[in-house]
Amino acid sequence: MIYHTNSITMKRIAFFILSLAVFSACNDNETDLNKDIAVQVSVQEITSKSIEKFISTTGTVNPIKTVALKSDVAGKYHLQINPKTGRKFALGDYVSEGTTVIILEDKEYENNIKIKSLELRLEISQQVSEKQQSLYKKGGVTLSEVKNSEIDLINAKYSYEDAIFRLAKLKVKAPFSGSITNLNYYTDNTKIAAASDLLSIMDYSKLHMEINLAEKNMSSVKTGQQVNIINYTIPGDTLNGVLSQLSPAIDSETRSFKAIININNSKLLLRPGMFAKGEIVVAKADSAIVISKDVILNKQRGNTVFVVNKGLAEERIIEFGLENPNEVQIITGLEKKDRLVIKGFETLRNRSKIKVVK
Repeated sequence: MIYHTNSITMKRIAFFILSLAVFSACNDNETDLNKDIAVQVSVQEITSKSIEKFISTTGTVNPIKTVALKSDVAGKYHLQINPKTGRKFALGDYVSEGTTVIILEDKEYENNIKIKSLELRLEISQQVSEKQQSLYKKGGVTLSEVKNSEIDLINAKYSYEDAIFRLAKLKVKAPFSGSITNLNYYTDNTKIAAASDLLSIMDYSKLHMEINLAEKNMSSVKTGQQVNIINYTIPGDTLNGVLSQLSPAIDSETRSFKAIININNSKLLLRPGMFAKGEIVVAKADSAIVISKDVILNKQRGNTVFVVNKGLAEERIIEFGLENPNEVQIITGLEKKDRLVIKGFETLRNRSKIKVVK
């Protein structure tokens, strides 16, 4: 009986030892397997580039040059043919400076000006003045007679120039190059009164945008700073602007101050009245190490990233320089040609085995 009990005990001990050996072998295999697992990552070689620190703002763009033209005199309305299109001027047409868009016809007004007689009078006055000067040199007339002839000539010039100015009121011309943004409709040959609304012309090749900036930004901004102008209608493209005016006064209610941005819109990509975003560049660094903020991990030790070093992940603590909402300049922690992990870094640890994929 005692022998039987010892036999059972020995069997139990042997089974335990065998189970322990199997369990240990399984753990060793699992450990070896884990050592072989490599985290798939994507990398990007670091190169130098520029970075801008900017203050973001928004506003509505408006044209710098716009004019509404009225009729200076009454007359019969005649809308002219646009030589560029071969049809009468219409909304949206581009007109060059000095182009006659509308003619007002009034024969009685023209006759009262008597332009022909004034032109003839000017010619006669010119001849008389020249003759008097010639005679004065020969002693044939007095100095007073010469001066009187000069006065007559001056008065004749003034009268003729005034007549030309009054006749010019019958022609409505573009005071600058731009697009027709409003064109009041009148039936051709209909007489319209003086001071009637005719058309509006706008040059929006240059725009301005009035903005409000927070009081804290007053020390950072100054006139002449570059501004990047962005709008949803021009994806992937940025217009150039410049901070042209700054108000020295702070609004006591909003704690903000006004500023004006001038925008180069030579390609007419922005339309007046559009809402746009502006990025006022307050600092810039060229040939800097710049990375996306998306690849940075914020840990207790500081801001870190991972680079590839001999097939393993190497953790680097980095320090920031200039930054904007999307990118940051790295002062220390990275060098050019480092292979920065940009995907798959979330689960990495220092010295993790990695596999680089696209």
